[in-house]
Amino acid sequence: MAKTYQTPGVYIEEKSAFPNSVVPVPTATPAFIGYTEIAIRDKKDLTKVPTKIGSYSEFLQFFGAPPLTTFSISADSPDKLVIAERHFTLHSQIKLFFSNGGSECYVVSVGGYETVGEGGSTPGRVKTEDLRAGIEPLLKYPEPSMIVIPEANMADDDDGTVYGLYQDMLKHCGEDTRSRFAIMDVRMDRKKYSTPSYNMGADIDLFRQEIGNNNLQWGAAYFPWLHTSVVTPDEVNILNIHPGSIGKIGSIKDISEEILDDGAIKDRDGFKVAMVDAIDTATLLGLLERALNQEVLDGLVKPARANEIKNELFRQIPAVLKDKDDAKINELDQGLLRNSPTYKKLLTDIRLQLNLLPPSGAMAGIYSMVDNSAGVFQSPANVGVASVVEPAVNINSVEQESLNLPLDGKAVNAIRSFPGKGTLVWGARTLDGNSQDWRYISVRRTVIYIEQSIKNALEPYVFEPNTSSTWSDVQAMIVNFLTNTWQTGALVGASPEDAFSVDVGLGSTMTQTDILNGIMRISAKIAVVRPAEFIVLTFEQQLQQS
Repeated sequence: MAKTYQTPGVYIEEKSAFPNSVVPVPTATPAFIGYTEIAIRDKKDLTKVPTKIGSYSEFLQFFGAPPLTTFSISADSPDKLVIAERHFTLHSQIKLFFSNGGSECYVVSVGGYETVGEGGSTPGRVKTEDLRAGIEPLLKYPEPSMIVIPEANMADDDDGTVYGLYQDMLKHCGEDTRSRFAIMDVRMDRKKYSTPSYNMGADIDLFRQEIGNNNLQWGAAYFPWLHTSVVTPDEVNILNIHPGSIGKIGSIKDISEEILDDGAIKDRDGFKVAMVDAIDTATLLGLLERALNQEVLDGLVKPARANEIKNELFRQIPAVLKDKDDAKINELDQGLLRNSPTYKKLLTDIRLQLNLLPPSGAMAGIYSMVDNSAGVFQSPANVGVASVVEPAVNINSVEQESLNLPLDGKAVNAIRSFPGKGTLVWGARTLDGNSQDWRYISVRRTVIYIEQSIKNALEPYVFEPNTSSTWSDVQAMIVNFLTNTWQTGALVGASPEDAFSVDVGLGSTMTQTDILNGIMRISAKIAVVRPAEFIVLTFEQQLQQS
């Protein structure tokens, strides 16, 4: 309605020169759910609050340091470790994400590394119910385009319960939001994967059996786990060995010989002080009583010298226990490294276990990197995985056939090692591999991108007149967006007309009843580019022409 002017003067009216446009939604932002040391920013609790971060240092600032995972030494063999009962991996997964090209992500902390009760703090455990509680808060945050829960693989729950969580992830993506994609791992038997008796097929079959049959197009799974390098040698020391196992390193007699004989006496002072500092009092006293037992020392040093060492150690216990610091722990660590080959091997094995990680964090980084560098229409495959030494299981081409093309269509994407190329992602399928529409990850995610971008752009038209003028504006806006999308290479066709079509209006997409009911129907058809998964070269010899 035109404005009525009543006061003489000059009035300025500004008119929009350009029509509304479709703003592309972000596609490269995953949401990680897991456990962290702390969850606080500006004195506000961030537990179960999706929080956006843009770097690994920002993750440390808001969510704290990595967990201290302790390992016990096997009772049967003093140079072998027992698999850690609990293993929080989100910290390492965030490292993998950023090292593989990730730029931004959301983190949902579902709790800390310890359980606080009336009796004090006790070591926490990974629980499926905790991780599940981190999904619902994401409903209020539209930006995340992927959901990743790597620590589900470490849960104490049985496989059916863990894969039930995966079903919830797929439901969240395909029903609750229809705007996200789930990146999942196949659980792997960590105790048997490196043995000849390991059956890769059993883990794969169990995953396919338990993942269900709903919303499969909204997620992808990867196998095997990866030997990474995110945990460096300086991050592993004596504290990673359970206090009750310290006395099993090599043997008490062997350690006594290494440290107390004349050849190693120069390290004794620093070693004994740091040892007292690094171990709790109860374990320390038991260790000293065993290590300094007169029967052990009689064969190593003279009795007078043994008593002197014993008295000096016990004299320093009270003072040292009150003055714990990293320098003394490092002193102990270096002393053991110099004097105990067994200890050195144990630390190597600890790093190997800490660096054995599910691939979902790395894959989230690769998705993000590919989206930012090429586009969401590019398959996140045939890409090297950074910070990875090798896959935990070596898969060949024959073995991958059953992963990629199973009868039920539940494809599992392989991560393989190739000579001269390194470790590559060698699969690009969703779990709905039998669907011609949604077989490929890039197709599903491209359509999500197009749908959500157009959906957001249409919101200003809610309650606008449902007339030809509005229809023309809407059609022009969508055509312009799809033309730009076609120019980037996401849609296939020699011309825009070949790549897509958009229809809206009475008689084409709507009836008079639709208009009476307040419904505007828009029809868009798109030809999404698909990956060349199988390249077939045909050669034939021909006769000489002249």
